[in-house]
Amino acid sequence: MMNTPFFISWRYQRGKQKNPLVALIAKFSAIGIALGVAVLIVGLSAMNGFERELNQRILAVVPHIEIFSAPQAKDPTIHHWQNLEKRLQQNPQIKGISPFVSFTALVENGSKLKVVQVKGVEKQAEDKVSSIGNFVQEQGWNKFEKEGGLVLGSGIAKELDVKVGDWITLLISQQNGDEQFTQPTREPVQVTAILRLDGQLDYSYALLPLAQAQTFLTYQPDQITGVELKLDDPFSVRNLNLSMLNDYPQMLYMQNWISKFGYMYRDIQLIRTVMYIAMVLVIGVACFNIVSTLIMAVKDKQGDIAIMRTLGANNAFIKRIFIWYGLQAGMKGCLIGIVLGIILALNLTTFIQGIEWIIGKKLLSGDVYFVDFLPSELHWLDVFDGFNRCTCLEFNGKPFIQQAELLNYNLHKY
Repeated sequence: MMNTPFFISWRYQRGKQKNPLVALIAKFSAIGIALGVAVLIVGLSAMNGFERELNQRILAVVPHIEIFSAPQAKDPTIHHWQNLEKRLQQNPQIKGISPFVSFTALVENGSKLKVVQVKGVEKQAEDKVSSIGNFVQEQGWNKFEKEGGLVLGSGIAKELDVKVGDWITLLISQQNGDEQFTQPTREPVQVTAILRLDGQLDYSYALLPLAQAQTFLTYQPDQITGVELKLDDPFSVRNLNLSMLNDYPQMLYMQNWISKFGYMYRDIQLIRTVMYIAMVLVIGVACFNIVSTLIMAVKDKQGDIAIMRTLGANNAFIKRIFIWYGLQAGMKGCLIGIVLGIILALNLTTFIQGIEWIIGKKLLSGDVYFVDFLPSELHWLDVFDGFNRCTCLEFNGKPFIQQAELLNYNLHKY
């Protein structure tokens, strides 16, 4: 008798209903649950994908901390930077230090112009603080310092119609002692490689060897814009101890990656939370619709209820039949939603690329977002969480408690 209510409810699910509206509402409730669970899994997978790309394409490329000369200082550069490096090496949290020269320039190719942020770096030192070399195409990073030249972002190269081997002109303007900009100098430079991050930096970023950048700006060999730091934990930047710089002879200014790109993490977490709440509410509404299904099912099966009461079935036995009836409809929708969500999450990037190919337009523009495609990363914990939320709403929801009282009232009538 323990499994009898389950099997009777299973037969009710498979059999024809006297009132077709009961079956229709049950199907729509299951569809609502399936869509809610599927969208929840796909949405969380997309957020996981964005977080992964942020770690791999932003945190792997941008420095965790940059140290510059203080804005109020008369000289915007750091002299004898090797002394600064020695002090920073005293902190065990710092895993890599790289000097750089940074300036804004106009890239000119024929009649086309584009503003670009140029950074001069040493290859060996840069490899200690970032993985940017992994995104330089055609092994261009390996010959970066040997051949010199400019590593240009793929977005800029596309807009200027530039390819590897082409010569372009950098228009560089500097400030004089009176903080007035001088006449721009024109520096011809050859494009030796293309940087492709599939995102925002492709449209604003270029790299030069450090010595070449210092020559363009007429810097001394020991004169730089600042130093980049890599930490063992990028999220500990605000707790970094730099007390060894308290008596440094030059005023310094520190900027961390959170101040520049932290909003991306906050946006991802906010969207994840909002999407999670919205989809749980959708699943909840679909589960509540099952309550209506149970009320109608009791009325539809009043003849069967009367027969079972004649055979000795009590109210608890009959209530279990109809509660199982509602749970089966909900679980069916939940399982369909999980399967559908897993399939879509695993193929989301390809699916979106197919849509982009059909409409002939990118849904995510690389010059606006930090990636130009929709990433996805399925976490099985999200699948379990979707299933858990669905079952909790079905088994422990207050509407089912209220429904049991309605069943008591209706069963007494029959």
